[in-house]
Amino acid sequence: MTSRISHTTLDCTDAYALSQWWKGVLGYTAIPGDPNLPGHEECMLVDPASGHRVLFIEVPDPTPGKNKMHFDLRPTDGTQQEEVARLLAHGATVHADLLGQYGPGTGWVTLADPEGNLFCVLRSDDELARAESSG
Repeated sequence: MTSRISHTTLDCTDAYALSQWWKGVLGYTAIPGDPNLPGHEECMLVDPASGHRVLFIEVPDPTPGKNKMHFDLRPTDGTQQEEVARLLAHGATVHADLLGQYGPGTGWVTLADPEGNLFCVLRSDDELARAESSG
């Protein structure tokens, strides 16, 4: 017997605002017939391509300190630097810049969403392929 992940849940203080922010990051959409509206305590998004869902749920006591789980994002269009720039313009903040940590062309950038949840931006598949072919 095994289990499967139904969806990924993020505890937050404003489910609507955070779901809208992540909608712009991931390109996910609201679930048809279940619109996310201001004041909703639970807002779910879905990836139209894969069906993966993310639930934002308001809780009275968000986890203090560093979140124990996080998203690792891989850019689908453009480079890692371009995606970091896009996310910073979208309202993310830099938590740690670990680019080049293991030599040129390595590493990641850890960002925070508007509620302080951390996530990482990795190199794109194209950047990884170029690094493998040159090394």
